[in-house]
Amino acid sequence: MKKTSLQISGMHCASCATIITKALQKTDGVKQASVNYSTASATVEYEEKKVNIEQLIESVKGKGYTAEILKEGTNAAEAQAKLMAKEKEYYKKMFLISLLFSTPIFILMVFEWFNIEILAMMLHHYVVWILSTPVQFYVGWQFYKGSYHALRNKSANMDTLIALGTTAAYVFSVFTVLFFPSLGQYFEISAILITLVVLGKYLEANAKGKTSEAIKKLIGLSPKIALVIRNGKEVKIAIDQVLVGDIVVVKPGEKVPVDGIVIEGNSSIDESMVTGESIPVEKKKGDLVIGATINKHGSFKCKATKIGANSTLARIVKLIEDAQTSRAPIQRFADQISAYFVPIVILISFFTFVAWFVILGSEFSFAMIAAVAVLVIACPCALGLATPTAIMVGTGKGAQQGILIKGGEALETAHKLKYILFDKTGTITKGRPELTDIITFEKNTEQDILKIAASLEKPSEHSLAEAIVKAAEKKKISLSKVTNFKAIPGHGIIASIAAKKYAFGNQKLMNKEGVILTKYLSQIHSLEEEGKTVMLLSSGKTVLAMLAVADTIKGSSKEAVEQLHDLGLEVYMITGDNQRTAQAIAKQAGITHVFAEVLPEDKANYVKKLQAKGKVAMVGDGINDAPALAQADIGIAMGSGTDVAMESGSIVLMRNDLLDVPRAIRLSKFTMNKIKQNMFWALFYNVLGIPIAAGVLFPYTGWLLSPILAGAAMALSSVSVVTNSLLLKGKKL
Repeated sequence: MKKTSLQISGMHCASCATIITKALQKTDGVKQASVNYSTASATVEYEEKKVNIEQLIESVKGKGYTAEILKEGTNAAEAQAKLMAKEKEYYKKMFLISLLFSTPIFILMVFEWFNIEILAMMLHHYVVWILSTPVQFYVGWQFYKGSYHALRNKSANMDTLIALGTTAAYVFSVFTVLFFPSLGQYFEISAILITLVVLGKYLEANAKGKTSEAIKKLIGLSPKIALVIRNGKEVKIAIDQVLVGDIVVVKPGEKVPVDGIVIEGNSSIDESMVTGESIPVEKKKGDLVIGATINKHGSFKCKATKIGANSTLARIVKLIEDAQTSRAPIQRFADQISAYFVPIVILISFFTFVAWFVILGSEFSFAMIAAVAVLVIACPCALGLATPTAIMVGTGKGAQQGILIKGGEALETAHKLKYILFDKTGTITKGRPELTDIITFEKNTEQDILKIAASLEKPSEHSLAEAIVKAAEKKKISLSKVTNFKAIPGHGIIASIAAKKYAFGNQKLMNKEGVILTKYLSQIHSLEEEGKTVMLLSSGKTVLAMLAVADTIKGSSKEAVEQLHDLGLEVYMITGDNQRTAQAIAKQAGITHVFAEVLPEDKANYVKKLQAKGKVAMVGDGINDAPALAQADIGIAMGSGTDVAMESGSIVLMRNDLLDVPRAIRLSKFTMNKIKQNMFWALFYNVLGIPIAAGVLFPYTGWLLSPILAGAAMALSSVSVVTNSLLLKGKKL
């Protein structure tokens, strides 16, 4: 299964996106397709054996639109920005042309209102006819074109409404001018209406461009030049010429050109533009550096590890692009309404005309004005923009603060969460345990025990093992050679030193090895109640020592838990530690619900148990928590840009700050509120506007909505939805 992105041209409204989506989904071999009107792009998942890119493009072209695959090395966001700029310029040009011809029409219309005679009636009609024709057929050609393609696809869209309404006014006016001049003409309706609609399109394109500002800023961060060592000399080369393995020199005040590992020197680096973390991070030999971050003070050399599309910045940009192209489940509601909306509006317009002209006996012109006003005011554009614009702004705002939300579905689900399940080590705690106690038995010295324990743990990758090895290194203890090493997940290790077999791990391991712990239990419990993890060292059936390791909680853990409680969520902690140690750490963090002594492979099952009661988010470091993160409704991966974190979480917290968990949930709530507000106003506007346009208030107030005012209101509704979405930028997370 392959995934690709297409840039789409020629879409005029959300209905166009629906037409293209259906066309792609009907193409044999396509598993899933999503077209986003706001970003003018499509994401398609397909089977290469059944369909190729050319066939996908042909499917789009068959519906009257154009599509192109992004070339290798081309950034989707840059291509989108160019397309939006082109769209903006097009509507600006069309508006100015339309304005040029419509302004004299409007002036003549005002003179007519005040009975100011400047032209003979017939001459006046012909002048207005001449002025309105370029607007109707040159500027308005886009609506005819859109209507034609919609008709070919057995559909109707916003273009259909505008084309029908303005053509009705124009044709009726031609008829009256030629045959019944006394009936008057309505050329100004078609001309000024098209001018207002095109102005709305221009303002909408301008506003839509602002919704993707966050991603544009990220792209702008990428440096263009790198200083590398080639043939023993420092040379400046273009960033796209840097190769993996190149030694890159970074001087104070410069941007780090690529992802790499520091091999010489040290410095502090401002990573705020990528992770959202405002405090500069100290870097020394062996540390990872991220491309596009700013080197503050020292100079250093780093070995390039990731370049181009594989760099952290490029992958972040890609994640945001995918998120902004994806569709939230709530979007389906808008799509379903839009699919039936336009045909229903056309019917309402027809019945409005029949009701006024045939049943109530009104003048033909009165009935036509009411029917045209219905067509014009009911444009479903605002409804189509309600969801994608809010998602674009929401995901962009999150990215600026180091919160990467992978898609509209994750953004929507996050606000429905009832339970948050935290991994302990490295998530609630710092993940850097330290050896705190060595209690020896059988006349062993601390030095001897530490040497045995560190030697046994040296091959292990567990964080507790690292604490013991570091303690031995600090005391400069030389380690022994280990044989027959065997790690038992969730228990500990068994290995031999100089043909002597040792077991080193928790009580489960001791029980498994048949070691009796009765006389040591009070000491073990005492240490565990202090929040320490106790590991026992035995040989045969004899306990040689117990070692205690403590991993302190992060400074933000308690506050994050409090904020989650305030948001109405139940917080759980899950760990492989025993019950006492787990409860001690949980108490420090303000967590009352604990799953302890859980094996790594069983974490996903505990997520399932909670899912039976409601939506669950799992928060972990993205490494050993990957199955649980995948099982949860929302997987929140901690980790500053690690590959596994980016792959396994629905939400990735770049700066490893637990406070970003409630921030992400608040962002979801804010975004969903905006979507609901947008949908409410779009629907409310139509529900209220259509009856008024149809003239239901006329018998009581004598007031009939002009098609020109209906057009202005329609244009304003689309702009207001985008503007409302942009207000998300000012929300404090």
